[in-house]
Amino acid sequence: QVQLVESGGGLVQAGGSLRLSCAASGRTFSRYDMGWFRQAPGKEREFVASISWSGTSTYYADSVKGRFSISRDNAKNSGYLQMSSLKPDDSAVYYCAADYAHGPLTIASSFNYWGQGTQVTVSS
Repeated sequence: QVQLVESGGGLVQAGGSLRLSCAASGRTFSRYDMGWFRQAPGKEREFVASISWSGTSTYYADSVKGRFSISRDNAKNSGYLQMSSLKPDDSAVYYCAADYAHGPLTIASSFNYWGQGTQVTVSS
């Protein structure tokens, strides 16, 4: 089992950047695929980006391609989401998720372990 804690959210102006971090507890984080999802008020949770356990495969939502970059450091039991060229539409609570079942990495149901979320607010 793994526990996840996100950090790095905050308030940023449009066009700015933020780097989210996801710290995982547990010795087997390196075997877990990891993803980032977000949920804005009144909207459903949506996929943002994901990375395979080995780091060799990454996936992005069309809305963030070219602006966001997902990475991980298994030696540090951590994952990251570098967000650039932020837009007001990127405002949401961002959640880190992980799982070892190696299901499709673009859907929330593939992930059974979730963090508590970190708020990202982009002002215009």
